[in-house]
Amino acid sequence: MRKTPTQARSRATVERILEAGRQVLIDDGYETFSTNRVAVAAGISPGSLYQYFSDKASILDIVISRYWEDVSERTAAALALQASSSTGTPAIRSVADALLAGLEQDPALLRVLTEELPASRNRDRHAALVNRVRDLTAAYLRAGSDAMTRPDPQITAWVLVVAMENVALRWVLDRPPYPREAVLEEMVALTAGYLGHATS
Repeated sequence: MRKTPTQARSRATVERILEAGRQVLIDDGYETFSTNRVAVAAGISPGSLYQYFSDKASILDIVISRYWEDVSERTAAALALQASSSTGTPAIRSVADALLAGLEQDPALLRVLTEELPASRNRDRHAALVNRVRDLTAAYLRAGSDAMTRPDPQITAWVLVVAMENVALRWVLDRPPYPREAVLEEMVALTAGYLGHATS
């Protein structure tokens, strides 16, 4: 950002710009995204927008970062809760559910981020999500190592996170004719089988 807002009115303006940026990205797509379109959607002049953001890339950066950070926070919170309260299938289900919930909260934006943005613009933020959840999952697996049949928690965590995230991503974007609950059960069965947990 060009200028950090300190007053409530300025912060509200920045939030309005960012929400407008999100909506323009969804409605018009990445290729036609522009500061002029964002300013119109926010109901402000381009000059007011440029007080806070130097160009469209600076708006996009925050919109993209906020999305992936929110998904990461939701999934990490579920992992942290389960690590301290349960193991086995209930914990797997909670994490899978949190990942699904995180990705499905804004499917229109997710579609643009994964299908329209250049890979270089999205890669680091998405990798940060995978790495954070992987590290938390690995710590959880180490804590319950007596019940796990896999030899290396770090590798196991990476495989689990990539597999679950891709299943969740395809369900949210493709909307196959399978109920959410059924997909969640299959994710749990897939993961529990890999880890050597009984799902019954």
